Order: sequence, then structure tokens, then C-alpha cells
Amino acid sequence: MTQARFRSFAESTHAEWALIDAHFREYQSDACRRVIAHLGRLQGDHHGYPVDRYEHCLQTATRALRAGADEEMVVCALLHDIGDDLAPANHAEIAAGILEPFIDPLNVWMIRHHELFQGYHYREFFGQDRHARDAYAHHPAYERTVRFCDEWDQTSFDPEYDTLPLAHFLPMLARVMGREPFGGLPKLVAAPSAAVAQGMQDPA
Repeated sequence: MTQARFRSFAESTHAEWALIDAHFREYQSDACRRVIAHLGRLQGDHHGYPVDRYEHCLQTATRALRAGADEEMVVCALLHDIGDDLAPANHAEIAAGILEPFIDPLNVWMIRHHELFQGYHYREFFGQDRHARDAYAHHPAYERTVRFCDEWDQTSFDPEYDTLPLAHFLPMLARVMGREPFGGLPKLVAAPSAAVAQGMQDPA
């Protein structure tokens, strides 16, 4: 059997779920490659900025790395705007969702809120409160999110900066996304014996 045949989950069998589970694990292990391919879609997409979104992501990661950030933080910097292609009005949620199974929850919060925190540098031009991020001043991830935005993100629009190429970050990305997802993946239990299966089908 190469494909399940059920028409609804109520009809599914253990053997079909074993097949699906094997495919899922293989697909999950290939997630990093697909993320890299999607990051590449940001090339040429500058939206009027001095550099395109791809260069911006690489430059942010480069600055974080050179500032001594740990590997996980550098990967966060690399992928923080990956959602721009699919959800420009809510891009931070896409990046946070991709990284959430593999990184510290405080870093997930940082990525999820970086757009609001970044607004400190431009919200006034849209008649908005640039200090809106201060509402989170007591959050444990506040300081790291401020640093991420102020020192690396908002400064990474320099066409003359000697940005490192994507190849430099690929091993880091592979290690972070190669981690076991937090909480682990559910493991398929052993198939019930024929007698137990029969009993399940024909209760007394």
C-alpha cells in the first residue's frame, strides 16, 4: 500500500496511519530545505526599501552574528521577515510559526512582536504611537526584542554593508530546524493483536 484508502478518519486503519506517519516524518525532516527555498523568494522584493527583503534578512543575521548573538538568535534574525511574501500585513506571525517548534519561547515572542517593536523607528510617520512597545516593558522578552530591533533589524537596510552570503548561515539553520520539535512528535502505538481488534469490532 502506497496511499491510504479511507474516505473519512472513521474508516482509517492502523496500517494507513503507519503509512501516513512515515510520510509525515520524512516531510518534516525536509522542512529546512523548503524554508530556504521560500527565503529565496524574497530576492528582488524591495517594496521601495534601499535593499530587497532577502538582503535585509541576511544583513540582519550578519549583524546579529557579529554582535556575538547565539546561533538560535542568528537564525531568528535570518528568518524574521520570511512571512513578507505570503502575509505582508502579518508577516511576523508566519516567521514565529515556522520557528516556534524549535526555539526558546522567549525568542518566539520576540519574533512575533518584532514588527510592533520596530515601529518605534517609524510609527510617528503614520500618526501612531512610537512608544507602543513600552506596554510590554515588564515582559521577560522585552529587552531582547528591543535589542533585536534597535541594533540589528532597523539598521539592516545598508546597500554598502558587507553582508555574509546565505551559505554562511545554512549550517546554523539546519541545526536549529533539525532539532526534535518541543514536546516531540507523537509515536504510533503498536498495532492491536487480531484478538483485541476483533473484540473492538464486536463488543459483548
